[in-house]
Amino acid sequence: MIITIDGPIATGKSTIARKLAEEIGYIYFDTGAMYRSLTYAVLKNKINTEDPQH
Repeated sequence: MIITIDGPIATGKSTIARKLAEEIGYIYFDTGAMYRSLTYAVLKNKINTEDPQH
């Protein structure tokens, strides 16, 4: 089962999600952090996202 929580920034979604996952024994996976990490790596390494070779 996958549970998603949507809403505006800085409203506590991650905090609630982490606590809920712990309470019901699920794995908490922070997709926001994953996408921010990917974006950082692309920017830091100057990867041209328009180039199909990357």
